[in-house]
Amino acid sequence: MIYMGVECAHWKEYDSIGGPVNFCELAAFGKKLTPQELNLIGCTAEKRQACSTVMEMNVGAAAVPLAVPAPPPTSCDLPKTVAATSVGVAEKKATSPLFTLLVLGILAGCYIALAGALSTVVTNDLAKFVGDGMSRLISGMVFSLGLILVVIGGAELFTGNTLMVTGWLEGKITGRQLVRNWTIVYIANFLGSILLAWLFFGSGIWKLNGDMVGVKAILTANAKVNLTWTEALVRGILCNWLVCLAVWLASATKDGISKIFAIVFPVTAFVACGFEHSIANMYFIPFAIFLKGQAAVLAAAAPALGTTPAGVATALANLNWGSFLIKNLIPVTIGNIIGGAFFVGAFYWSVFLRPSWKSPRLLLAGATLGRIFSSLFN
Repeated sequence: MIYMGVECAHWKEYDSIGGPVNFCELAAFGKKLTPQELNLIGCTAEKRQACSTVMEMNVGAAAVPLAVPAPPPTSCDLPKTVAATSVGVAEKKATSPLFTLLVLGILAGCYIALAGALSTVVTNDLAKFVGDGMSRLISGMVFSLGLILVVIGGAELFTGNTLMVTGWLEGKITGRQLVRNWTIVYIANFLGSILLAWLFFGSGIWKLNGDMVGVKAILTANAKVNLTWTEALVRGILCNWLVCLAVWLASATKDGISKIFAIVFPVTAFVACGFEHSIANMYFIPFAIFLKGQAAVLAAAAPALGTTPAGVATALANLNWGSFLIKNLIPVTIGNIIGGAFFVGAFYWSVFLRPSWKSPRLLLAGATLGRIFSSLFN
């Protein structure tokens, strides 16, 4: 193009949605050129002024040159990046103040308990309409609320914090820091769960649908305290394997919607399959123990328990604090640690961060796990 006798050698016309757009090709270099570089390509001051004048006449003074297109953002981090992120998160959690861990731990216990309460209300009589399998599926989907609140809202959940083992294996935190976090958060989760069990009991919501919400709560808890020790432990392993995978996948995502989807499917799977979550059980079983004093609920539960109102006490013999702690909470907690720390944290760390099975800490972790399984099945 020639303007006032000056040839604009670096002028070019581009097609756009709004029609042709002209701009000086100089902008396509993607950086500010020095006067020497401009003169070297023939863009003298006179030519640049002429090109600028023509551009203002054609597309306006406020026209913005086309920018060099940025590479499209990735939808999620690679597994190796997630493993490194897990180590960084472990470092931060290991140095969190006591007050922070207590408050966020209590909130996490409340969030999981709220999800448990929602699940009980939604499914109290659902199976007779849609069948057992679909009822379990829906129960798992609504229970996902708990981990969504923990991950996106921000809270400290013991089962998710088993992933801190990556920081210990990497040598970024000490065993003492790991145990400190787990202990404080576990106690705080218990306080939050008990608080919600007490509040939900006081709300009277369990009286809905002719006390069937309360019946559902009792049946759920009674099944948990009647598992064998091995069953409770193995279900705890499988549960937290899925829960920590949900946390792992959520940490790889870039936006809230993706985090929710990453959480929902693994959590739905563990609930639908009947696996055991220690923090959830801190709500389910104490709440049912509170309900044992309600004669109307016990009478309504008798047919489902296969007994008469007079025989309900015998059918619920294991629904007490001792059985809760010894037959359920202890084995499930151990299982949750194994499922999260070993099958997710340690395995991914060994592959992506230090792929050597000769690591002393990994060998120690493997030996400990071996002794646990040996004592159970031999």
